[in-house]
Amino acid sequence: MSQFVINLLFVGGSFAVYIFIAIWARAGSTKEFYVAGGGVHPVANGMATAADWMSAASFISMAGLISVGYVNSSFLMGWTGGFVLLAMLLAPYLRKFGKFTVPDFVGDRFNSNAARVVAVICLLVISTTYVIGQMTGAGVAFARFLEVDSTTGLIIASAVVFAYAVLGGMKGITYTQVAQYVVLIIAYTIPAIFISLQMTGHVLPQTGLFGTHLESGMPMLQKLDQVVNELGFQDYTADVSNKLNMFLFTVSLMIGTAGLPHVIIRFFTVPKVADARWTAGWALVFIAILYTTAPAVASMGRLNLINTIYPEGPTAEALEYEERPDWIRTWEATGLVSYEDKNNDGRIQMYNDVPAFAETAEARGWEGSELVVNNDILVLANPEIANLPGWVIGLIAAGGIAAALSTAAGLLLAISSAISHDLIKKIIKPDITDKGEMLAARISMAVAIVIATYLGINPPGFAAQVVALAFGIAAATIFPVLMMGIFSKRINSKGAVLGMLAGLIATTVYIFIYLGWFFIPGTNTLENIPANWVFGISPLAFGAVGALINFAVAFAVAYATEAPPQEIQDLVESVRYPKGAGTDRKSVV
Repeated sequence: MSQFVINLLFVGGSFAVYIFIAIWARAGSTKEFYVAGGGVHPVANGMATAADWMSAASFISMAGLISVGYVNSSFLMGWTGGFVLLAMLLAPYLRKFGKFTVPDFVGDRFNSNAARVVAVICLLVISTTYVIGQMTGAGVAFARFLEVDSTTGLIIASAVVFAYAVLGGMKGITYTQVAQYVVLIIAYTIPAIFISLQMTGHVLPQTGLFGTHLESGMPMLQKLDQVVNELGFQDYTADVSNKLNMFLFTVSLMIGTAGLPHVIIRFFTVPKVADARWTAGWALVFIAILYTTAPAVASMGRLNLINTIYPEGPTAEALEYEERPDWIRTWEATGLVSYEDKNNDGRIQMYNDVPAFAETAEARGWEGSELVVNNDILVLANPEIANLPGWVIGLIAAGGIAAALSTAAGLLLAISSAISHDLIKKIIKPDITDKGEMLAARISMAVAIVIATYLGINPPGFAAQVVALAFGIAAATIFPVLMMGIFSKRINSKGAVLGMLAGLIATTVYIFIYLGWFFIPGTNTLENIPANWVFGISPLAFGAVGALINFAVAFAVAYATEAPPQEIQDLVESVRYPKGAGTDRKSVV
């Protein structure tokens, strides 16, 4: 049986399961469409939240980023830390408030349609930016494993998401995501276990990372440091020079995580407030399985890649191009691996082509690095690089696609509910029927899928980078307004609106200056290099600064204007404190 047929069986089988679940869990009311009827078990919801959360960026791109250097584990710290923030500071209170969406909370808490509209705008910007990464990731997976071009792959992915998201709403998406979590976690861990056993003899990749490299007898990380250093790259375990940027980037990811609308909406799907905490706890457990495995996958994948190109070691002759393994040939067809013989020796030179390494490269007869490998393929290509069985490769195919589709569906639902519930139902046409609102939700989701597909075909960067931008925008807009809405009685609608706008404008403008206006290639004002960054702060890390701007503007405006009505202050009190807590308590700000 050919690898293509095996891939088709795994991917097609998983698609059939997703669509069956969508038909079985078809939403019959707006409550089922938005929050799955509010009756999802915390364990199932935790698993669905993990799938919602672990996107193409987590499954496909994160290990690729960490493979460049362990310093990129800031992605791990930021994302998991953010989940703890969400569990402790936001989830229980938002569930107690009992609304369908983030703009719903903002609109009612600040008693303002203007605040609701601004929250909708922020949500649409975040979710649209985020969904680009998912569609790009889906395109990468489809392009390789179904042997189609990425555009065709995106269209197939969009059709599948349309089938179960538009039909089932949150109810269909929730139980589909449970299935997708099972698929993606098995797909991620089994190849990692195989590779760990091959390279270190450890069953657990988490311990294998700090074990001994069997072939050389050296510690795994020391061996990796050695080979990358011999090719002109900095040590894998090297420290970062710009501590401020790393700190702000980690903070941006943390508070961005706690402000992601498609994750927050998950806490509205459980029956009780306590279940919201349990959901977050279970989600952390399910997420940790993948996140603790990713560094091992990254380091072992990079070492395997270098060993493939330099079978006798980095100081010996490189692999002849004609003798390249099948995985390079298949990935070349997708355009995600490319080769150019710059010195006409018929061999594949891959090294860090920088001035500091130029003398060494010249002495070896090299005239430039000849192999370009897209970071996004590392996890997907890992089983092939390690010569694992065909069924493992098929499993990875289904897992990568499941990761991208699960998050895409959650984001599209967030977009759909913001338009149909928060704009149409709450502002434009309050007397709309339940049936009419359902139709509006499904139409808006269909439109969102079309836009997401287009943006996936023309993305501004690889998956994890695009996702990081979404986190920055969420950090600068949604997180501060939720925190102030829950923990401060003094913040009024004027403060909330102007704070969100200030955070959104400051963050998006800073991002656009370096990455192109509205992500259009070639329109950036400044080149995206550290020398051009303000105080060394990258566009990916600016979300933390945007959040500070949001807080500062909101408090300044709120204290310069009238206090919120007493009923709103009482509302904050009722959300902040459980019944029967007593009257002798400290007042919130």
